[in-house]
Amino acid sequence: MHIIQIKKSAEKRIRSGHQWIFSNELNTLPQLPAGSLVRVHTSTGKDLGIAFYNRNSLISLRLLNYFEDIDNNFFLYRIKKANEFRKQILPNENSYRLIYGESDGLPGLIADKYENYLSLQFLAAGMDNLKEQVVSVICELFPNFEGIIEKNFSQHRLYEGLEQNQAILFGNIPGLIQIKENGIKYNISLTEGQKTGYFFDQRDNRLLLKKISNGKNVLDCFTYQGSFALNAIAGGAASALGIDSSQTALDFAESNSALNNYQNLKFIRSDVVEELERQSRLGAKWDIINLDPPAYSKNKKSVPVALKGYGKLARLALRLIVDEGYLCFSSCSQHVSEQELLNVISNEASKLSINLSMLYRGGQAADHPVLLSMPETSYLKFFVFRVVR
Repeated sequence: MHIIQIKKSAEKRIRSGHQWIFSNELNTLPQLPAGSLVRVHTSTGKDLGIAFYNRNSLISLRLLNYFEDIDNNFFLYRIKKANEFRKQILPNENSYRLIYGESDGLPGLIADKYENYLSLQFLAAGMDNLKEQVVSVICELFPNFEGIIEKNFSQHRLYEGLEQNQAILFGNIPGLIQIKENGIKYNISLTEGQKTGYFFDQRDNRLLLKKISNGKNVLDCFTYQGSFALNAIAGGAASALGIDSSQTALDFAESNSALNNYQNLKFIRSDVVEELERQSRLGAKWDIINLDPPAYSKNKKSVPVALKGYGKLARLALRLIVDEGYLCFSSCSQHVSEQELLNVISNEASKLSINLSMLYRGGQAADHPVLLSMPETSYLKFFVFRVVR
């Protein structure tokens, strides 16, 4: 196996548990096929184990924290441990994120379990090269699985020199799969849905909204498949309105509402900013507004623009919230820090002479575990503020 030596400047970070080694931290960039398995050594020759290597990616090495052959036993052990952990923390759920990349010792692999179906993302060339082995091991561990699909539309694949694609890897994938989360039923399409089909990362935050919604009128912005709005109604909300620009998403939201026999829940197709401005002109008021926008920042350079966008959303929403109402605000932009987001929201509240008190600070659900040694595994921010005028 080819040996690649890293520079001394990278060693402290790697010894602390970080699993990525960047191209400028290597003494040489050998001409090897993308995704090759290599052995990594320190500047003094100490063995750091095996890694995926891609000389064309900024992340040139992804450590596996493993010193033996990367065979079926490697995948059997790590996938089994990942599932045991999810069953421990989510004993009443049968749909969840099964594998969260580096946090589960499987860099470049995302797996979401929907009852007896699985949706995969291969984000690194090394993991993509081992796709057949991954699927074989999963089928061995989960003999009841009826279908596995890969949904590889992430930008990360482009950084790795990989094409974006979607394909069924095992069995069959039906048009709709019914799952439950927090006791609420959802119709999910693994062929039509975004990312891997659904967003499990907001599970705990949806439950928080459910707890504060009793008797409230709730506006859910960027509703996608209606999950926050559905939780609001499940929590006893007097009414809920979901807004999204995607008709496909709204069709699923309507289907999910009917599936649960919910009343007083409506969905409209509109640009969120335009709709918030329209509601302001009409003098509308809401007890709770939930903002769950898509990632506004894909890289560090776009953070200033993203913060302006978040600021505008906060300003428009705060104008519509009643005294002692609630603002729920999410950001899934990994490059936007929690403090930067809080500063933006606080500044907009100050301009409107509104006092905000933070009632809840949340993040991604526990099936998306954050490695303290890798800040990159933490991305989701979620806040609930009490609005006092």
